[in-house]
Amino acid sequence: MLCGRHVCSREKRGDAVGKTKRGKGTKLMVLADGKGAPLGIHVDSASPAEVTLLESTLEELDEAELDGQPERLIADRAYDSNSARELLVGRGIEPIIPARSNNRVATHQDGRKLRRYKHRWIIERTNAWLQNFRRLVVRYERSLTNFKAMVHLACSLICLNRVLG
Repeated sequence: MLCGRHVCSREKRGDAVGKTKRGKGTKLMVLADGKGAPLGIHVDSASPAEVTLLESTLEELDEAELDGQPERLIADRAYDSNSARELLVGRGIEPIIPARSNNRVATHQDGRKLRRYKHRWIIERTNAWLQNFRRLVVRYERSLTNFKAMVHLACSLICLNRVLG
């Protein structure tokens, strides 16, 4: 829709904007450490399932050049896939992913390991910290590069706040 010579601002366009049930949006895939500090961020369209974005999110972690791989990854039921578990085990990461009710052959599952799932609140808290930044909740930037810069700036501020108290 054109308003005069300019594109209307109410239309969401740009890179990594995809359709959802409630309109259009962008997904932020966040990897955090045990304290909630963001380690890796992957920005993508809201259309694909989260389990399909797991590998590209882990690649963002590789680009961060950390000291090593994480020992374990705690994820919710959206990541319940035997291929995702095999990907994590192949990278030397222990998957802690509860199985969906319809997944009868969930591999790499152990009830003792699933007790660590109670620490999932840490990543939810990190997501809540990111939602405190209005420019991330409502994506004003059409350019994906500018939006990623805002996400990284927000992560930097979160880490700085964690260090300085």
